[in-house]
Amino acid sequence: MKNRNPFSLFKVGALAALLPLLLLADSQPNIVYILADDMGYGDVQCLNPGRGKIATPHMDRVAAEGMIFTDAHTTSSVCTPTRYGIITGRYNWRTKLQEGVLNGYGLPLIPTTRMTVPRFLSDNGYTTAMIGKWHLGLDIATIDGKQARAAVGIREKLKMGPFPSGQLSNIDWKGSIQGGPVDLGFDSWFGITASLDFPPYVWIRDRNWVGEGTHVKAFKRPGPATEDFEAIEVLGKLAAETVQFISEYQSNKPFFIYMPLPSPHTPIVPSQKWQGQSGIGQYGDFMMQTDDIVGQVVQALDAQGLSGNTLLIVTSDNGCSKAANFKQLEGHGHFASAQYRGSKADLWEGGHRVPFLVKWPAVIKAGSRSDVITCQTDLLATCAELVGKELPANAGEDSESILPIFKGKPVEFSRKGIVNHSVSGHFAYRQGKWKLLLAKGSGGWTLPNEKEMSKVSDALKGQLYDLEQDPAETTNLYEKNLEVAARLLAQLKDDVSRGRSTDGLNAKNDVAAIKLWKNEKGRNK
Repeated sequence: MKNRNPFSLFKVGALAALLPLLLLADSQPNIVYILADDMGYGDVQCLNPGRGKIATPHMDRVAAEGMIFTDAHTTSSVCTPTRYGIITGRYNWRTKLQEGVLNGYGLPLIPTTRMTVPRFLSDNGYTTAMIGKWHLGLDIATIDGKQARAAVGIREKLKMGPFPSGQLSNIDWKGSIQGGPVDLGFDSWFGITASLDFPPYVWIRDRNWVGEGTHVKAFKRPGPATEDFEAIEVLGKLAAETVQFISEYQSNKPFFIYMPLPSPHTPIVPSQKWQGQSGIGQYGDFMMQTDDIVGQVVQALDAQGLSGNTLLIVTSDNGCSKAANFKQLEGHGHFASAQYRGSKADLWEGGHRVPFLVKWPAVIKAGSRSDVITCQTDLLATCAELVGKELPANAGEDSESILPIFKGKPVEFSRKGIVNHSVSGHFAYRQGKWKLLLAKGSGGWTLPNEKEMSKVSDALKGQLYDLEQDPAETTNLYEKNLEVAARLLAQLKDDVSRGRSTDGLNAKNDVAAIKLWKNEKGRNK
């Protein structure tokens, strides 16, 4: 018998170990997209080791086993518009939603004729499930045929009840809900209409209410609720539903789970298990519970042997909210926006630069990092490249594929830059190191805001920052670099007027006129 070369045996053994991952890389992955609500860039420990005091071991693990995107952005610094961009690959300001957010009774923002991420994946062999907060509007059946609403004087009925149907709202609790997730490509949905402080406080499964809103509750805003609905229990129920979906999944088809969490958004209600765990207040506790939800999903994937070929994305819909109590957090040494200025609702980086952690062991090298400027609209185009199909010409107008980045390859976008939008409808444009803000202040809630700056007679019309040299946006270079500001403004105008920011046939915005400058007054017009 001939002696075997031990080195050859090593190579064979190594190849055998790699073979499963190589095979997985050629198959379509499961996709799990976890969207936290109001989680700041600095709230994830691995992104803010020097100024972050909240333990997030599960998100840190996703980052360590996958890729950190350091320059990832939401389309807007508030909730509803960001979600529109994720689902459609299109900027929200191309629609009638020019500022603010919808409430829990809002009408559908996405027409059922528009291509969406779940519809595209469903058309290409995926089972699609949504588990969590919608906040993009619903067509709710009512007993009077008018738009859903709470009854007048509902606050006076708090802690009373139950009430007969029709006394708390005009909602037909046995009627069908249209225009929501299951009409836009999801095979199933379990969740809530909007944030936990927006009524109605009643669970929904697919197109049906789970119970009737015969009681009045207020986690901020009073509204109809089922007797057993409690905000403090919502995270646990969403986690259980997701874990059950993964654990019981039997199909050979890949799955897509969209899991938009209602945390750590208000009401800040950590469950009893997590109360006091952070040592820095309720917000820290709620963030730790949010991180644990990520851990439960990862554990479920691991238990089913699915992690290797599952593309897991963990991100947030905007920056941290002032409701977190920044003064208290910073007193403990925790800075929710890390080194960035501003927070939720603002045009400054803290409003829309968010955690974006991606794990896919079959493809993504562990411990990798990307500094490429990306936008959450990029999910649709990325899914298209994943399945090897072209998007329709009238879909994903602001979406670019980031799949090459996952593979460690260079990427060139046809999109020249990204647009950010504030709660009050102000615009910012980012291209390379430069960022132009069409606002005098934060454009949102942080002082100085637009109302405050309107009293400053010699305020500059806009702001321009070099984010390579000044990531904290402390030095406004607008007046010194008017030619740069003009170039970025011209590109922004082109992206708006073409109806798209990527290559393709020109498209139409849903509104005829989009006003870029909310206030034309100021120096350097």
